[in-house]
Amino acid sequence: MTKLLEQAIAKVRELPDEDQDALAIAMLSMAGADAASIPLDDETRAAIREGLEQARRGEFVPDEEIKALWKRNGL
Repeated sequence: MTKLLEQAIAKVRELPDEDQDALAIAMLSMAGADAASIPLDDETRAAIREGLEQARRGEFVPDEEIKALWKRNGL
């Protein structure tokens, strides 16, 4: 393991469990892990289903709001 990864993991250990899980899922995804192997709780599954339904209905955040979000975050 590289020193940089060791530093990152040490920092993540200081975060609340929920944040640690979110980062673990992101890391597994980036490392090519099968998304089906990542457990999701009922609340997360419901949020995903709702998001997919919103997309099917064409309910998207307006471009202006997205651009403002990017600007606020330096993107």
